[in-house]
Order: sequence, then structure tokens, then C-alpha cells
Amino acid sequence: MTDSASWIRLDATSVRALAHPLRARLLATLRLKGPATATALARELETNSGATSYHLRRLAEVGLVVDTGDGDGKSRVWAAGAEVTEVVPSDFDGDEDAATAMGWLERDWLRHFTEKFGRWLDVRPTWPGRWRDAAGMNDAMVVVTAEQLSELSAEIREVVARYARVGQGNPQAHRVAAYAVFYPVDLDKAPRR
Repeated sequence: MTDSASWIRLDATSVRALAHPLRARLLATLRLKGPATATALARELETNSGATSYHLRRLAEVGLVVDTGDGDGKSRVWAAGAEVTEVVPSDFDGDEDAATAMGWLERDWLRHFTEKFGRWLDVRPTWPGRWRDAAGMNDAMVVVTAEQLSELSAEIREVVARYARVGQGNPQAHRVAAYAVFYPVDLDKAPRR
């Protein structure tokens, strides 16, 4: 992986911490909007600052958020601990609680992706043609072994990491969400170990 973007790989402890509706929203908001206080996050997420502060501390315990040190007294400023969350499902083999937490988290990410991409589809006609043509969803079918799929996934992560900040400072650059999803389509033909 290149140094273009910071990555964090979820372990059993961090996945259990993140698999909570408010905690997942807190991390997503910090990544999207940047550092903020618990009070500002509570306002943004329409909750109370006590709950927000508590959950930020739980996320900080596992490195998913960090105290920037920019706050004063009680008003701590929090930031995402990394820009990208990496998940390796086999890390949770044998840990039913962590695997269940990961399942909840992935379904939460799917719901949010559907909502966010749907919003893009709603406003897409108002964007210039070059952006409408560049952004969107593609569909491909590939035939690969598990090892080849791992290589494909790693190559795509490297490309995304390379572009993570390439447009920073350019007034014509916009942040873009990049999702890579791979799943078998022949679900009734699971290979034997």
C-alpha cells in the first residue's frame, strides 16, 4: 500500500467497537466533514453531546478516532484515525461475536452506500457532462481463483490509494467515494475448503 491514504485494518476489538449505529455514523461524519467536537457532532447527528462524547472515547480506545489536541479544556477536537477501513473477514474466524459485528457493519455500509449513491443519481443531471461521464457504476463479471481475486483487490486498493490526495489544492477537484465490491455470483456452488 502506498502512503497516499491512511488505512486501518479492523481487528476483533475494533470491529466490535465500530458495530454500533452512532459510532459508525460518528466515524463516517469525521471522515466526510473533518475534525469536530462532540458538541458539533451531536448537532450534526441530532443526538446529545454526552452520548457523542462517550462513543467517541470508545472509538478512540481502538484507534478509529483520535483527539487532535486542538481543543480547549472540555472541548476536545476529534478526527478520524484513518481515511480507509480495511476488513479481512477471516480475521474473525472462530470469534462469533466479532463475525456478527462485522456482518452488522457491512450491512450498515451497504445501506449507507445505497442512500448516498441514490442521492448522486438524483442530482447527477445538474453536474457537468464530464463529471456525469466519469462518475457512476460499472458492472463486470470475471472468472478468477481466490488468489487471483486477492491480487485484483490489492491492485485496485493501490490505485485508489495513489489517487487519494492527488487533486488536493486543485479548485476543480472534488472528493469522490470509491467502493470496490467483489462477491461470488454462483452462491449455491460454495467451494470446499
